[in-house]
Amino acid sequence: MRIVVIGASGVIGSAVADALEKDHEVVRASRRGQVRVDMNDTASVDALFQSVPDVDAVVCCAANAPLTPLDAGVDAEDVVRPKLFGQVHLVREAARHVRDGGSVTLTSGAFDRPMAGGAFGAMVNAGLEAFVAGAALEMPRGLRLNTVSPGWVAETLETLGMDASEGTPVSEVAGAYVVAVEGDDRGKTFRPSR
Repeated sequence: MRIVVIGASGVIGSAVADALEKDHEVVRASRRGQVRVDMNDTASVDALFQSVPDVDAVVCCAANAPLTPLDAGVDAEDVVRPKLFGQVHLVREAARHVRDGGSVTLTSGAFDRPMAGGAFGAMVNAGLEAFVAGAALEMPRGLRLNTVSPGWVAETLETLGMDASEGTPVSEVAGAYVVAVEGDDRGKTFRPSR
């Protein structure tokens, strides 16, 4: 398969690209890479499918919803737009360009323990998972749509100076994306957590 991994320069994206490259042709895309795409810019997402044709699968590991307190004085739409609406737009474009029987895999997330600054992220993640469950029923031409909810990644926690044992190793997280791409599930949220 020819697979585009968006966010391939990040911790999760690079691990996913590495894992998929064992058996597939992977095109690594990111904001600063050779193949450029920015989930904040719908024109950039549209252009991706023009610059990388004949794609069998798309995996988005790029978008995030940063911890943002309710009283931060920012527009809620600016916080949720890239991760929620950026990925929704990606699905709509992928439905027009990914080969018949292909796969689209998004990234939601997990806020299984409420935390300060996490309300917007929790809303986005729940929204993405509900969107995937519903939109999977409408995907044309046998396309499959799923999401992965990685939760805290051990390597990210370590970088933040936190206890890495509270997270899931990125190799296990990447394995969930491989299963989503290569399997036959539709509308599923994969949760690779310990």
